[in-house]
Amino acid sequence: MKLLLTTLLLLMLWSCHRNEVQPEAVVVVSHTGRDASCPYVTRDAAMRPVISWVEKDSSTDTGLMYYAVSNDNGHTFSEPVVIPTTTGVFPHDENLPKLLFKPGGNMIAMFGVEANDPRNKYAGKVMYTQSFDSGKTWQAAMPLVTDTAGYDQRYFDMALLPGGEAAAIWLDNRKETNEEGSTLYFSVTNGQSGFQAAKPVATTICQCCRTRMYVSDNGNIHLAYRDIINDSIRDMVHQVSTDGGKSFSAPVRISADNWVVNGCPHTGPALTANSTGLHFAWFTMGGGKGAFYCRSVDNGNTYTQKEPLSKAPMAKHPQMTTVNDEVMVVWDEPVKWKNDFNSRIGFQYKSAEGQTKQAGFFTTDSSYANFPVICALKEEKALLAYKRRNGNRSEVVVNRIAL
Repeated sequence: MKLLLTTLLLLMLWSCHRNEVQPEAVVVVSHTGRDASCPYVTRDAAMRPVISWVEKDSSTDTGLMYYAVSNDNGHTFSEPVVIPTTTGVFPHDENLPKLLFKPGGNMIAMFGVEANDPRNKYAGKVMYTQSFDSGKTWQAAMPLVTDTAGYDQRYFDMALLPGGEAAAIWLDNRKETNEEGSTLYFSVTNGQSGFQAAKPVATTICQCCRTRMYVSDNGNIHLAYRDIINDSIRDMVHQVSTDGGKSFSAPVRISADNWVVNGCPHTGPALTANSTGLHFAWFTMGGGKGAFYCRSVDNGNTYTQKEPLSKAPMAKHPQMTTVNDEVMVVWDEPVKWKNDFNSRIGFQYKSAEGQTKQAGFFTTDSSYANFPVICALKEEKALLAYKRRNGNRSEVVVNRIAL
């Protein structure tokens, strides 16, 4: 009997331990001594985890994109591989450079550069480069927009469509209104010919927050971004296409925050989906301050009441992923440390229905870590990456999380 009780107790302790979020050892993937930023996580055509980032040139404010691949579900990563045709990429953690893998060894790297346009001294351009041999060689980088009327593009996203083509969205200066804001454009690749037939999807979009595109398992294309409503309100909205991008629903606010701000928040929305519906996270200072969460069980027709992700009023830059039908949300927030402020990475691990199972922090108050990104792995794991300060430079680190 005593042996049986001991065995049951051990099984209970093991079960409790398994229900907790377990971060593993942190691994630095960027080169030592270089200033690295803009971590992004994805998977290749073989579903291996991949992380990309930017390392700055020592003599300029621009840099090059690098990436590393894991063959063991995120335990270790290859040596950094440079994408040589990304010369001049401007490191911007919200205007995040991204890497996408199409079937058949085709890859696309998309990134922002400075435009140096007299019509807008702050203008930028979105460039992309393709590889057709699994990264051995890369085509010369080309602009996403070749129309001479388009002199400012930024805050883009990419996603793989069910048929194997890639879709992209971005903010563009071209618009048919005098109202403030940018136009959201949508385009799809045509084989190796790159992105074709770009078309506007929405207007009066906040000019300085990242956009989010998510393709659900049923092929629906979901868009989330910060809109400018009634000339002054900057709230998050959602659109969906059920016909492969031929048409999109009208923008609907995911939460009526009514945040009136004449400025640039520089923090966009996060979006993922599972068997119960859509899940959103975002930053606002309307109707509360900080990072919030809501979900929709009817494909974006209605949304639940928003819930705070953190007590910190400046928790921002949320990202999220679906792991085994459950949801992991991460963000960064300032934290007081001695006589100064640092930044830490917070998280909420939610059930499939959105209930919080566990919450906490992945980094210590004594470090400076921000701009987290997260991606699901096999075996109920997730891959977390973020930028961490190291002396007068920053480095890109990854952390495998057991759920």
